[in-house]
Amino acid sequence: MNRTKKNYMLAFHFLVLSTAILAGCSNVDGKHNNKERKTTTVTEKTDIRTDNGITFQDGNGKIVALNDLKGKVVFINFWATWCPPCIEEMPSINELKTKFAGNEDIVFLMVDVDGKYKKAQTFMNKRKYNLSVYVPHSEIPKEYLAGAIPTTVILDKKGAIAARN
Repeated sequence: MNRTKKNYMLAFHFLVLSTAILAGCSNVDGKHNNKERKTTTVTEKTDIRTDNGITFQDGNGKIVALNDLKGKVVFINFWATWCPPCIEEMPSINELKTKFAGNEDIVFLMVDVDGKYKKAQTFMNKRKYNLSVYVPHSEIPKEYLAGAIPTTVILDKKGAIAARN
């Protein structure tokens, strides 16, 4: 991947993560400096997000439920080992995770859509990426993954979709 494209992807993900973190720190009543903030609420997506029990599984069989990650910014990347664009963006995602190392308010979930955990983990180990691999444990709603990979979804601290790319 050329350096300009890598820097663009890293900057985009960094900007979205930073925005999601700040959104989670905003005043609950929607006010900031005594001014009303404009917000858009999408009830259908919120209901899907909070009530459907979206879950992922790691290599040890541990189940991670998105409902349990509220209060954290969640970076979810749907990918596969055979996908060239997925492979191309992996170094920038790894670099992004490194920039946020030690920040327990951010969770990175690299979800292998093929459900082949061992193959995906071998891929990560071979390239020395520090990215945790998961496979889908529940159905993934189309609001998260509509068939194309790579797809990155970033959830804010309230669990709302802050960005989808």
